Amino acid sequence: MNTNDESRLIEKLRKIELLFARSPFSGEQAAAETAADRIRQRIRQLEKVERTTEFRFSLPDAWSKALFIALLRRYNLAPYRYRGQRRTTVMAKATPSFVNEVLWPEFQELNATLRAHLDSVTSNIIKQAEVLPILRTEFRAF
Repeated sequence: MNTNDESRLIEKLRKIELLFARSPFSGEQAAAETAADRIRQRIRQLEKVERTTEFRFSLPDAWSKALFIALLRRYNLAPYRYRGQRRTTVMAKATPSFVNEVLWPEFQELNATLRAHLDSVTSNIIKQAEVLPILRTEFRAF
């Protein structure tokens, strides 16, 4: 993956975060951090009015889990897991309205963007492998 692709992916992810923070700013790293601060303030306001609840999130793969944990930590929410739970299960305590209106929709948008990028990278690698004779035999074995 070249740095231009990485830069575009990071920019897309920032724009998604700004969208969920309802920010008038766009593009800059400072604006993304301001957006995250606004969301953290919103969490604190919701916690005064609404009771926090324990949520269980079952994520489909390690990529999604890593992204979701990073998002939780960005908003100062502590992810955890009980003994015996699957590795793709993440527990967190938050207000229901924050989870339903911000956290889960933002995660789904970020995850779809990341998934599309990973699919693209994977497809490119497979296309390149078809050209290389040594790798061609390994892919045919499956």
